[in-house]
Amino acid sequence: MDSFTTNNHPHRRYNPLLDEWILVSPHRNKRPWQGQNEKLPEDNRPEYDAECYLCPGNKRSNGTQNPDYEDCYVFENDFSALLQEEVAFENDSADLFKLKPERGINKVVCFSPKHNLTLPEMEVLDIEKVVQCWKEQYLELGSHDFINYVQIFENKGSVMGCSNPHPHGQIWAQSSLPTQVERTQKNLFSYYKKHHSSLLKDYLDKELTLGERIVAENSHFAVVVPFWATWPYETMVISKRHFGNILGMNDEESRAFAEIIKIITVKYDNLFETSFPYSAGIHQAPTDRVAHPEWHFHMHFYPPLLRSATVKKFMVGYEMLGEAQRDITPEQSAEILRNLTTNHYKTK
Repeated sequence: MDSFTTNNHPHRRYNPLLDEWILVSPHRNKRPWQGQNEKLPEDNRPEYDAECYLCPGNKRSNGTQNPDYEDCYVFENDFSALLQEEVAFENDSADLFKLKPERGINKVVCFSPKHNLTLPEMEVLDIEKVVQCWKEQYLELGSHDFINYVQIFENKGSVMGCSNPHPHGQIWAQSSLPTQVERTQKNLFSYYKKHHSSLLKDYLDKELTLGERIVAENSHFAVVVPFWATWPYETMVISKRHFGNILGMNDEESRAFAEIIKIITVKYDNLFETSFPYSAGIHQAPTDRVAHPEWHFHMHFYPPLLRSATVKKFMVGYEMLGEAQRDITPEQSAEILRNLTTNHYKTK
């Protein structure tokens, strides 16, 4: 009988943030991908696009004209998924047909006035301005009495449903905790109540000691491929110091956060020498006027690409009916990302 090894035998890994398991099948992919490396056509977007509704000075679809902004530009989404207005509602829903109104505010954050940039191609100083914008929006939106959670995120690339290539992200602030956030909070709180410490602080300390899943780090943040990662090159940025939300960062940490965002996004682009698509977002404490010592600031990156610029992972079959599954192990993914240069491939 063979002795179990994580690189050769199928096994399940536990995700303590969501209280769920993932199936890992490393025997299906015993070495990092060495094969096809198709390239997409080079992206030659101009610095300014007269047809882009996010470029400075242009009119958006609702007729509003953008100012000639020079850094970040924030506006309320013209096609908001949530509305601010309160509505009368009588809760007479049956147990199997529960519903309730949801209020919220949706905003768009343009990262740069330059149409042809993405975060990995921006200077750290300019990314730091984006971080400052996120801080201001978290504070402003969270101050509304009906807003209990502020979700900051970015969808990059058309494969992730991004409808405009201009560098931008979104913020959805709402009255309820989103499902993933509620599950995370429940598990963070259970751990904190039992151990009187932050789950992610304890987890990161152990990851830093082991080193095998660490992709990059600086004085204040680390990028790790989670032990329970689902997507092939999924990563998580975790603060080394325990604080619950983005307002807890001092100026030095804000700069370090901008630096680490640039590092991981450049590595992503360099992996297949393409503008790497992903959905990324910050998870942090709710804005419900309640103390949340269990929360630890972190940011998820969920990229779909698997083996090249055109080969991506799909959640199908067993994964939709059973549970998430991956072939390449998190340790292998971390090694591949760790060994990539932090000089963007376009600068060669």
